[in-house]
Amino acid sequence: MPTIQRVLTGITTSGTPHLGNYVGAIRPAIAASRQPGVESFYFLADYHALIQAADPAHVQRSTLEVAAAWLAAGLDAEKVLFYRQSDIPQVLELAWLLACVAGKGLLNRAHAYKAAVEKNNAAGADPDAGINMGLFMYPVLMAADILLFKANRVPVGRDQMQHIEMARDMAARFNHIYGRQFVLPDAAIDESVATLPGLDGRKMSKSYGNSIPLFAPVAELKNLIFSIVTDSRLPGEPKQSEGSALFEIYQAFATPEETTRMRAAFAAGIAWGEAKEVLFERIEAQVAPMRSRYQSLVADPAGIEQRLQVGAARAREIARPFLKRLRQAVGLRRLY
Repeated sequence: MPTIQRVLTGITTSGTPHLGNYVGAIRPAIAASRQPGVESFYFLADYHALIQAADPAHVQRSTLEVAAAWLAAGLDAEKVLFYRQSDIPQVLELAWLLACVAGKGLLNRAHAYKAAVEKNNAAGADPDAGINMGLFMYPVLMAADILLFKANRVPVGRDQMQHIEMARDMAARFNHIYGRQFVLPDAAIDESVATLPGLDGRKMSKSYGNSIPLFAPVAELKNLIFSIVTDSRLPGEPKQSEGSALFEIYQAFATPEETTRMRAAFAAGIAWGEAKEVLFERIEAQVAPMRSRYQSLVADPAGIEQRLQVGAARAREIARPFLKRLRQAVGLRRLY
């Protein structure tokens, strides 16, 4: 029989995705979930969201919007395991088991924690000022998300590679002490996945304030696209497609043939206003059906909740016996 590969993807509930999230994560992940021989796990990482979120209503609303966005984009909840992290109690129990074998020195090297410490040092503050244990323990919780379901591959951006390496380190340490229990996961980095530029040419990010919401209303979408920064070349002057944020965004949504025509139009001196109109029409053609589905899904939170509960029940069926085995391995057993 062919080997089934388990692929796991976590989706942080930190607001509605933007075009960059769609191109860089949502679209390729959904395409990968349709491949034969793959068992896909998609979870809403609401525990992770608590590290920075202090507004309960925001966490709940973000969970609804992110779930709706993935479903609207084509994720089939009947063919994958789609669940909310906080509905799987075994995740937190495993996080504690892993915390007991994870070296503090390992966690000290985590990029997010180091960046927070360096920021405090630069400000002349206490190195750990404002840093909670959620941030420090983030790699342990992420390792538990992955290892609980024996994921073989975890699609991540290159900046997340360290977390997979740390999960492997914890799994190897646990296996060394308690016998082989965990599959060591591999990071799946797709170099062909685009990193979309934002309105100002930098990487599209909510933190930069340069993003275009995936499901922005039509008028807002058009206004944002027309605000993409371009140079001062006039209509008729040849324009560079390489390094152009406008062209790169267009390429991410266009066919190869359309991209070739747009590159030729740039060389022929297309006016920036005309190029932006073409970009708007291309994106709107792809987003409009998803926007309609998204609006219907958000209006029916009970329907999304039902999908999540079904997925959580399936996930717990997998997690429960494995966690029982891990408890036995570490000595958390009945006395007779």
